[in-house]
Amino acid sequence: MGTQEMDQDEFVSLSTPLSFPAFPYDLPYAIQLDLMKHIYDAIEARKVTIVESPTGTGKTLSLLCGSMSWLKDEQDRARKGQLDALKNSLKGESDEPEWVLQQSLELRRKELGAIEEELAERLERARKREESARRMENGRVRKKQKTSHEAEKSSSLAGEDDDVFLPEGAFGDCQNEADYSHFSPDVIALLKQLDNQNKPVAMVEQEEKEPVCTKIYYASRTHTQLSQTISELRRTKFDESIRTVSLGSRKNLCINEELRQKGGDLDEACRELMAEKKGKRCPYMPPAGDESRMLDLRDHILATPRDIEDIFVLGKDTSTCPYYGSRKAIPQAELVTLPYNLLLQKNSREALGIDLTNHVVIIDEAHNLIDTILSVHSLPLNHTTIRASLSQVSTYLSRFRNRLNPQNVLHLRRLVIILSAIDKYCESQGAKGGNAEMMLGVAEFVESLGPKVKDINFLEVDRYLRESKIARKISGYCDKVAEEAAAKESTGTKANNSKKRGVTPPLHAVESFLIALTHPSEDGRIFVSTIPSASPTPTVQLKYQLLNPSNHFEEVVSQARSVVLAGGTMEPISDLHNQLLNYLLPSNQQEGARLSNFSCGHIIPKENLMALVVERGPKGGEMKFKFNQRGDKDLLIELGLLLMNLVNIVPAGMVVFVPSYSFLNVVKQIWEEAGTLTKLGLKKKILFEPQESSEVENVLRDYASAVGSGGSSEQVTKTSGALLFAVVGAKLSEGLNFTDDLARAVVIVGLPFANLGSVELKERMKYVTELEKKSGGSSTGTKDAGMELYENLCMKAVNQSIGRAIRHKGDWASLILVDSRYSSRRIRDKLPKWIGKDVVVTEKFGQVIKELAGFYRSKKPQ
Repeated sequence: MGTQEMDQDEFVSLSTPLSFPAFPYDLPYAIQLDLMKHIYDAIEARKVTIVESPTGTGKTLSLLCGSMSWLKDEQDRARKGQLDALKNSLKGESDEPEWVLQQSLELRRKELGAIEEELAERLERARKREESARRMENGRVRKKQKTSHEAEKSSSLAGEDDDVFLPEGAFGDCQNEADYSHFSPDVIALLKQLDNQNKPVAMVEQEEKEPVCTKIYYASRTHTQLSQTISELRRTKFDESIRTVSLGSRKNLCINEELRQKGGDLDEACRELMAEKKGKRCPYMPPAGDESRMLDLRDHILATPRDIEDIFVLGKDTSTCPYYGSRKAIPQAELVTLPYNLLLQKNSREALGIDLTNHVVIIDEAHNLIDTILSVHSLPLNHTTIRASLSQVSTYLSRFRNRLNPQNVLHLRRLVIILSAIDKYCESQGAKGGNAEMMLGVAEFVESLGPKVKDINFLEVDRYLRESKIARKISGYCDKVAEEAAAKESTGTKANNSKKRGVTPPLHAVESFLIALTHPSEDGRIFVSTIPSASPTPTVQLKYQLLNPSNHFEEVVSQARSVVLAGGTMEPISDLHNQLLNYLLPSNQQEGARLSNFSCGHIIPKENLMALVVERGPKGGEMKFKFNQRGDKDLLIELGLLLMNLVNIVPAGMVVFVPSYSFLNVVKQIWEEAGTLTKLGLKKKILFEPQESSEVENVLRDYASAVGSGGSSEQVTKTSGALLFAVVGAKLSEGLNFTDDLARAVVIVGLPFANLGSVELKERMKYVTELEKKSGGSSTGTKDAGMELYENLCMKAVNQSIGRAIRHKGDWASLILVDSRYSSRRIRDKLPKWIGKDVVVTEKFGQVIKELAGFYRSKKPQ
C-alpha cells in the first residue's frame, strides 16, 4: 500500500526512468519527457521545484505521468523496505534456521499482497454494482426519497434543549457536571483523553486502522481546471489503477435541495442540520453506528477517477452525502485533487483531515499563488458585525453565566472586553466623518484599543474560540431566542426571523480577525476605511491585510515530501524566490539545494510565432501608454490607425488586450467620434469584453461565430473574421483558449500597471523593500524590491494574456506588443522564456507591416 510506517528512502534510491509507459502516446515530445524526468527526480530528491511549461505542451499530462510513475515505484520500494526490515529484525533476534526465516518473510509478503488484493476486489465490486445500477436505471422513474424529518418541521423550538449551546472540547464542562473548573485547560484535556480510553475496543480499532497511503495532492485554481486534470488522467494507462478523489466545498457537493433552496450560508446550515436530534438530521447522512452506506460511497468514489460533478451525481444516485463521502475517501486515495483554497488554508486542511506529512503536493496554475495566499488570509470586518457579535455574546453570557465554569466565564468576559474596545474604536473613527483610509501596524492597532485589551493573551482567546466552538453556540442560541420571540408575533415576522438559521454567525468573522491578530506583527497590517453611507454616521470597515505569504506556505513546504509549482507562464520567477521561498535560497541556509527550477520551450516550431514590439505608430508617434497619457486623443487616434492596418493583414480572429475597462471606454468614445470603429467594422466584426460575467458566454459565442469555423484554418486567406477587445487581468485573460483561427494575432496595448495610489499596494511594496534590506540581498536590475514587485505584477498579467493563443503544436499566431517600453531588455526578460529571445523590436511602423505580411504570407495554403 505504500504505507508511511517508516522512511523507505533508507533502503534504496529510485533511479529516474528512461521512459514512462503510462504516457498515452508512444513517443512523447522531448520537452514532455524532460519534464516527466524532472518531476520524478524532484519528488525523489524531496525538492521544491518551479516548473514553467507553456500551455499546449501537455503540461498536465506530463505532471501526472511523472508523479504517478514515482508513486507506483515508491509503493514497490515501500513493500520491499518492509520485507527487508523484517528480515533484518528476524536475523538479529533469532537463531532459527534459514527456512523458518524465509517462511516468515513469505507469510508477510502474502499479508501485504492480501491487503492490496482486498482493496482491489472491493473497488472492482463497486464498479460492477455501478454498472449494474446504470443498466437497471434505464426506464426507471426514481421516487423522491421521503425524509423522516419533514413530519417534524412544526415541532416547537421552545422544547430544544439548551445544553446543545454549551461550549465543547476542553471547555465543555459546566458547573453541574464533574467539577473541573479549577483545572487548567491542559489538565482538562488530559482528563478527557483518559475518559476516552473507556470507548469500546472495536470503535477504537475502527478509528485507528484506517489505512493511509502515500498520495499526490494536486491543486489548481478552479474546479473546471481540476476536471480537465481528471480527463487527462483518464487518458493515461493509470486510469482505474490509481485511486482518486476530488474534493470540493458543500456548495459544490451538497445534494440536499431543500437546504440549498433556503439560501444563506450553506456550511453553517449543514452544521446546524448535523447537530439536530434523530429524525431531524440530514436524510443523506447515515445514522450514527451505520457506516455501510458511507463506506459504499467511498468505494464507488475510489473505483473510478471522477471530477466534482461526477461525485455530485454519484451522491444523488446513492442518496448519500458526497461531501462527507469524498472526505471519507481521502485516507485510501492515491491522488487527491482540490482547489487552492482548501490546500492553502490550515483550518481548511484540518477540517478535511488532510495531513501533508511526507506526501507530494503539486500546485498547477501557480502563477498567481502569492496573490491567492495573500487573498485567502486577508480578512474584512465591519462595524455592524462587531456590534451584532457584542450583542450576542452579552445575551449568551447573561443566560448561561450560572451554568458555565469560571474558565468559560473568564474567556467570554475577555471577548466582551475586546469587542467593546473595537466597537468604541470604530465609533471614534466614524465620528470623524468623510471618506478616508488609513493603515496601522497590528501592534499599533491593539495598542489603540486600550490597556485592558493590550493585557489579554490573544493566543489563549484563539484557542478558546477554536476548541469551544463558541461562535456557533452563541449564534445558535441567539437565533433560537429570536425565533421564539417571532413565534409569539405575526406569521410574517416569524418567517423572516426563521431565515436567520443558516446565516454565517457574526462571531465567525470576529474569530477569524482575532486569529489574524496573533500572527507576527510584521506579517500584516490593519486597514481602516471610513465610507459615507445613508445613515448619519459613515460605515467603518476594518481589514487585516496579509503582507507575508511565506510563513503560511512554509507550513505546506515543511510537511510535504516535495512541492511542485507549475504553470504555463511562471515568469517573473523572482517573486516566488524572494517572497515565498526565500528561506530555501542558497544564500539563506544550506537547504538551498532543495529549491530547483525547470523551464522548457514551446512545442511549436519557431516559424509559427512572430513576436513584435511596436515602438511607433503609422504617423511616427511614440506608442507609450502611461497612465497620464491614456486619455491623449492624438495617441488613441493613432492606435486606431495602427489597428486598421493590422486588420488588413491578420486573417480570421484577432484579440486586442487593453490595460483596463476605463481605458477601453475612453477608446470606444474617441473612436466612435472619429469613425474609427466604423472603419474597423468594415473588415472584422467588433466585440467588446463585457463587465458582467453573465454576458461573457454570449460574447464568446458571437466571436467564434464571426470568426467562422472556430477551429479549422480554411479561412486564413479571407480578410473577414472578428476583432475582440479584452481587458488584461479580467474575464478573458485567464482560463480561456483562443485556439487556431480564434487568435491569429494577440495585441497587447500598453503595460497594465496597478494603481500606485492604493494604500494596500504601497504597503506591500514597502514591506518587500524592507524584507530585501533585512536579507541583505538586492533585486534584479537597478530597481528596489518594491518597484520590482510593482513591475512583476504588471508582467504576470501580460504573460497570462499572451498565453491565451497558440494552444497546440500546429497552432500559429503573431504577438504584437504595442508600447515602446517593451523594447527595454528588463521588461522583455520578464516575458515567457519561449517568447523573450525571439522578440523583434521595430523602430518604424513600416517594419511592423513588412514582418507581419511575410509571416502571414508564409501561412497561406500553397
